[in-house]
Amino acid sequence: MNDDLRADIGVFGGSGFYSLIENAHEAWVETPYGAPSDKVALGEIAGRRVAFLPRHGKDHRFPPQAINYRANLYAMKKLGVKWIVAPTASGSLLKSVPPGSMVVADQLVDRTSGRKDTFYDGPITTHVSFADPYCPTLRPIAAEALKSLGIETFDRGTVVVIQGPRFSTRSESKWFQSQGWEVINMTQYPEAYLARELEMCYVNISLITDYDVGLEGMPAVSHHEVIEVFNRNNERVKSAIGRIVEKIPLGSDCSCQRALDGARF
Repeated sequence: MNDDLRADIGVFGGSGFYSLIENAHEAWVETPYGAPSDKVALGEIAGRRVAFLPRHGKDHRFPPQAINYRANLYAMKKLGVKWIVAPTASGSLLKSVPPGSMVVADQLVDRTSGRKDTFYDGPITTHVSFADPYCPTLRPIAAEALKSLGIETFDRGTVVVIQGPRFSTRSESKWFQSQGWEVINMTQYPEAYLARELEMCYVNISLITDYDVGLEGMPAVSHHEVIEVFNRNNERVKSAIGRIVEKIPLGSDCSCQRALDGARF
């Protein structure tokens, strides 16, 4: 493969992350699942080959339920990516997890519906384990990077993924809170699972932008408020990604990269 169309590390995020990549050039990556959300920007971070893709498109034209997750993940795999860092704007379900803090999730709960969420529709039956959705190699690296920047960091947490584009009702939010889940988001499923099916290591950084409406005394969240907090913390997230990329052990063997072992009949 042409080195200009190769990367070891992939990053999903908002368009504000383009400035992270040095010597960047953009390319469309064709996939059997259609076009990804946008062109992929390829270049370097800390001397390492990185591919960046805005999951919603540059102009945020794809709401969470309309993202072509399979094309996005397949495009990364086609470029040679083995490690994915995936920051997301997220809501908090607990008062102890305040806006501006960050959660390195270790579990997720899928509450979406109708999303195309597998590469394996047959004819070979394939059951990939998803007991631990996030990469055991990347998670401690991400948590350490965030803490080193003085960011209030929670090194584990469960993210419940809702369908969107609407936010939760108060009753739904109270239900999620009653389960002890920490984070609510609209994009972690099937993104995280599709990475596992393709044997790529994947880590999420949930940037907490607001308290969800199920918390007593909390006003209803607005999209404007979410974007305002996210933009305010964008530089911190970008700095953290730079440190994570620098610390990824590119040549190491991780269980995520053997996810298909024993998965097929």
